Amino acid sequence: MPHLSWHDYLTILSFFASIVGIALLFKGSQAHESDWETTDRVLMLMTFTYWLVYCVTAGLQQFILPQWEVLLWSVKLTGVLAYLLTAACVLSLPLHRVSIRQPE
Repeated sequence: MPHLSWHDYLTILSFFASIVGIALLFKGSQAHESDWETTDRVLMLMTFTYWLVYCVTAGLQQFILPQWEVLLWSVKLTGVLAYLLTAACVLSLPLHRVSIRQPE
């Protein structure tokens, strides 16, 4: 079993926090939401989901043997893409809210 650092513990904690965030988003959904509220909910759901994928890939990297090079590179690439998609969703949410307040 690999030695866990503070970053690993933080990743595990954020994994469970993402699951709670996804559950809260599904619990609080309403049938009569406006379009911008639906878009906000989808952006938040995408953020939590991509972060969940990143946490899983970060954990898998510690357990994959170095001899399985192709699998290790695939997991690393998936983690990088999930991290970048999370950042894109986090940046898109405030930009979407600003675009609602300032119509064309």
